[in-house]
Amino acid sequence: MAAATDSFSSGSPAAVKLPRSPPLKVLAEQLRRDVEGGPGAWRLSRAAEGRGPLELAAVWMQGTVVEAGGGAARLRDPSGAFSVRGLERVPRGRPCLVPGKYVMVMGVVQACSPEPCLHAVKMTDLSDNPVHESMWSLEVEDLHRNIP
Repeated sequence: MAAATDSFSSGSPAAVKLPRSPPLKVLAEQLRRDVEGGPGAWRLSRAAEGRGPLELAAVWMQGTVVEAGGGAARLRDPSGAFSVRGLERVPRGRPCLVPGKYVMVMGVVQACSPEPCLHAVKMTDLSDNPVHESMWSLEVEDLHRNIP
């Protein structure tokens, strides 16, 4: 099942297709270990659970900012590091591209190896409530356990 998309472009050659389906919550390790396919056609393998793959039109990730600059950032979630690009064009609310801030990022997967890289669609600072960080792994695990 392919998701319908809209094109997001500011005239740059690196236009990103924005999915209309909701983003899938994932950890960096899942993208490194369990992804098949390539740009525009990523699928999260669930063969180990005896289920079919999930299309990764867009993902939702959360992590702590390790470094940031030039419209890009490196973040770390409980399972490892990942990179985010295209941040100069996304709504962010309060300033959150500061090392140590805990943020959520919605984006389109650009690469999975050697480490995941997203092109950001949205970024939000979640630092004010430590529950976001402490529950993230459990939230992702629960979601994946309950998706048919």
